[in-house]
This record gives sequence, structure tokens and C-alpha cells, in this order.
Amino acid sequence: MAAVGLKTTQYSLLANVARGALPVAELAERLGMERTTLTRNLKPLADAGWVATRPGADSRQRIVTITESGQVKLGEAYLVWCGAQQAFEQLVGRDAVRALHTQLETTLVQLTPLIEDLNHAHPD
Repeated sequence: MAAVGLKTTQYSLLANVARGALPVAELAERLGMERTTLTRNLKPLADAGWVATRPGADSRQRIVTITESGQVKLGEAYLVWCGAQQAFEQLVGRDAVRALHTQLETTLVQLTPLIEDLNHAHPD
């Protein structure tokens, strides 16, 4: 990701923002993180001009959107990401990559109830 000036976590965040404008709280919930953490992670993207926030229906609500330059940056990063994915697959093999994805998906399914319980026990 360094070739396009994005960390992997920033790429993921930018890709999620690109899916559609959302309030900060809703985006944080979708990503499984606290609002304060999300706000801190959005700051470098906003400073770079790749995301913007606007007022929501309520004066306390902020809606996160991707900017035109953010769309361009995401497109550049996507090409780098695809190249990295292909190189990884060539290195370890397609079957190993599929097995890894399956294991990650299984683990996420198993962890989701625990994460949800923790989020409800410790809201922002």
C-alpha cells in the first residue's frame, strides 16, 4: 500500500466509506470499532482530502462520505492491492489462500458474538 500513500487499515476504511455515506456511529458499528477510534482513524484521510464529513439530520450527527480524490486514491490502491493479492497467491498457492480465507471467515463468525457482547458491555 505504501506506493499509493495508504496503510492497509486506511485502505480498508476508505473502501468501507466508499460503500455509501453513513453517520460516524453507524460506520463505527459496522467496522466493530469505537466512534473515538474511528474518528481518529478518519482524520488522516480527511486531512488528505479523501473523505469528508457533513452534518446529519441532527446537529450532533456527522455523515462520512468519500470525496472525488478519495475515489481516485481508492482506485489506485485497489490496483496495488490486486497485485499484492496475486503475488501472495503465486507465493503460497491458490489452495492455501482459499484455506486461509475459509479459516478467517470461520474465526470471524465464531468471534462475532463475543465482539458484540464486548461492544454492548462497553459502549462509547
